[in-house]
Amino acid sequence: MVIVNGLDDVVAVQSEISLVDGERGQLVYRGLRAEDVASRYTFEEAAYLIWRGHLPASREHAEMRAALADNRALPRHVEAIINALPEETGVMDTLRTAVSALGAGMTFPTSMSDVVSITAKIPTVIAHWLARKRGIKPIPTPSGLGHAEYYLYALHGELPSQAHADALNAYWILSMEHGMNASTFAARVTASTQTDLASALCAAIGAMKGSLHGGAPSEVFEMLDEIRSADRAESWLRDKLDRQERLMGFGHRIYRTYDPRAAALRAVVRKHAAEDPWFSLAERVEATALTLLKEYKPQRPLYTNIEYYAAAVMRALQIPKELYTATFTASRIVGWCAHILEQEAHNRLIRPQSTYDGPLPEPLFPSEATVADA
Repeated sequence: MVIVNGLDDVVAVQSEISLVDGERGQLVYRGLRAEDVASRYTFEEAAYLIWRGHLPASREHAEMRAALADNRALPRHVEAIINALPEETGVMDTLRTAVSALGAGMTFPTSMSDVVSITAKIPTVIAHWLARKRGIKPIPTPSGLGHAEYYLYALHGELPSQAHADALNAYWILSMEHGMNASTFAARVTASTQTDLASALCAAIGAMKGSLHGGAPSEVFEMLDEIRSADRAESWLRDKLDRQERLMGFGHRIYRTYDPRAAALRAVVRKHAAEDPWFSLAERVEATALTLLKEYKPQRPLYTNIEYYAAAVMRALQIPKELYTATFTASRIVGWCAHILEQEAHNRLIRPQSTYDGPLPEPLFPSEATVADA
């Protein structure tokens, strides 16, 4: 039996949803480059592609947009549960609890209507949590908004600019699917037991909450906030590297080159927030960090990953830092649902083995001892 800690390079499933090519730095959704999808299409179109396997025709796009818009309102019992949580409950804990409550009545196998309904409600849960934290009522939103526009309106109470809607669309598309990452694997393992959609999504949200998975953009924000100015970057980064600490936003478990999602997001921020001093700082810190990483870790190439520029996008959109992981979740739920549907369609219970290296029991009776022991 071969033991692979962390399951590196172990293939657990076959999937038609996405290709993550770490050597070439490519991310492919259903045969299309993810950065091309992000630059040309909306969240609704990309979600349709991930779920259905092809881009929607104009009628299908309109139907998907309408279906998401029609399913955003929270049932009263879910609102009551959110309001009953302790005020200090974090947004990811609130999401997990709300998704569990939304799962009442869901059964195996998963229906597309449940997928659309629960995806539509994630931004509403986040906005409800933020309003409660601020001590205000949730902001009523106009009908007919696209998914990205709706989320920004629900957070800020005003219609976002087209540039901001486009920026969030691009970020959400680039982060909605990424192969067999920790949260997706958690979702597929849970789905393989033939449980309901909400249970599998709760497992994924629990994995996403971990600091090694969904929490990285907020840690990038904190890093840049501490550096504050480009002339402090080298000394600050050297201090981190001298203490053998990680630089957040650099390196990836899969990619051995520049993360293609980071490159696409960088272009988005340049287009929509190039005048933002914080973005200018981010670019200069990135250049310094990449130079120092080559100096300190010449045998281990480390490049910028999506979390680095995700922080820049969300900063430009004035999304509160405590919502960064939840905003990521509002996108990645698309990929989770696609993998749950795929797992159900070709199901086999995911049941790996483990090896035991603890103590063995002593013989209970002398007769059980071997001749050699005697």
